[in-house]
Amino acid sequence: MLWIGSRDGLEKALVEQSGVEFYGIPSGKLRRYLSFRNLTDLFKILQGYFAARKLLKRFKPTVVFSKGGFVSVPPVWAARSLKIPVVSHESDFDPGLATKLNLKSSRWVCVPYPESVQYFPANVQERLLVTGNPVRSEFLQVNPQSLRQAWSLPQGIPVVVVLGGSLGAVQINELIKGRLDQWAGKVFVIHQTGRDWTAPADTAWYRSRPFFTTEMPNLYACADVVIGRAGAGTLWEACTVQVPLLLIPLEVGSRGDQVRNAQYFSDRGAAAQWTPREGEAQFDQKLQDLLDHPEKRTQMKNAQKAFSGVQATTVIAQRILSCMETESLVR
Repeated sequence: MLWIGSRDGLEKALVEQSGVEFYGIPSGKLRRYLSFRNLTDLFKILQGYFAARKLLKRFKPTVVFSKGGFVSVPPVWAARSLKIPVVSHESDFDPGLATKLNLKSSRWVCVPYPESVQYFPANVQERLLVTGNPVRSEFLQVNPQSLRQAWSLPQGIPVVVVLGGSLGAVQINELIKGRLDQWAGKVFVIHQTGRDWTAPADTAWYRSRPFFTTEMPNLYACADVVIGRAGAGTLWEACTVQVPLLLIPLEVGSRGDQVRNAQYFSDRGAAAQWTPREGEAQFDQKLQDLLDHPEKRTQMKNAQKAFSGVQATTVIAQRILSCMETESLVR
């Protein structure tokens, strides 16, 4: 197994820590707004294509699995040119640009929800497979007391975990920072801030880290409420552990995928959501409502059982193995 990813991303260290060979390629991004970087990034995409093609010719993989994102396009197109089968997976409610660009090159396209199928053209419907979103098996083996004991969290005080994504989110960070004084003694906050934001000092009621990795399953498990963006990873990991969610979807500078993700889970009772347009008083009210009513948290956890990320992992793996077996017979 080998991993082809961006030379400039966070993934290299994480992949190598997992014992998988990592190969970085140049990567560019096609933005949905006018930018000179769209032109310069076209050359990076072209460079990425030839770099990926060279790697695929060298290692001769039986199948390529794509998780989407702009860095996936050059390897998927290179695989098509070499007649290597591709299995793609889209995490969000509707397909992003990378998934759309990879459609023609993909033998199978895995999608997270039955409702996602309607956003794909008719000529690929027979190649769609509704799988859900994959999560690590560690999310089924959580210990709610592990971090509470390791960090000596106060007993009888609700724990709120704040996640802004792997790079953090200034909007969420500032929102939380402005409430730490009023929450002291009432709520214990564990905060993933990202690397480029200066967090307040740790206190008896607040702990922050730039980034969490292996702690994530137990971090979800120890939380009474998780506040975070509405990325597919956060949603499915939290639902696998079954922890109440208050979502703040990314709106500005995105294609709106998080807004639709948040609405989908909110409509099904698996999460609550808040946007800045509602005003900060509404944020306080929605959080307090979850903290004050354990029965509402229980209802939310029950609704989250419909989103089994570990089951999705198995289904996707079986499809990849099936493609490998078919390809081996052809060869």
